[in-house]
Amino acid sequence: MLQTNDKAPLFALIGDDGHNYLLSGYIGSWVVLYFYPKDDTPGCTTEACVIRDMYTEFAEEGIMVFGVSSDSQESHAKFKKKYELPFTLLSDPDHETIQDYDAQNALGGTKRVTYIVNPQGKIAKIYPKVDPATHAGLLLADLKELMA
Repeated sequence: MLQTNDKAPLFALIGDDGHNYLLSGYIGSWVVLYFYPKDDTPGCTTEACVIRDMYTEFAEEGIMVFGVSSDSQESHAKFKKKYELPFTLLSDPDHETIQDYDAQNALGGTKRVTYIVNPQGKIAKIYPKVDPATHAGLLLADLKELMA
């Protein structure tokens, strides 16, 4: 089970744009990894759109935001376009990264859990229970405190 100050598990995942994304490429930056069950479902759409609506504040602080689910790259691309999401959605169809981040539920699906990874590549904060409607505001407040 991952804990605060653990080294964040590295990954290489395909983004909604078809490009490969490696966590190791973001050492030196703050990274938000939010895991969610499924594209275009009510809770997941709420969470993505609330983050979208506050995304300028994340970007102004230089914070990278990635949504991760087991949906396909094509599904992510449609979801991103439909809701005009300004951040990258990563596809993990084999559940390797989902498992590495303790985000797999007992039925084999994806739990809603978020991690903040600090510039040194360590877990700075874990959110095991996420309210999709308020999560982005809490993330920003915590990030600003962590970055101070």
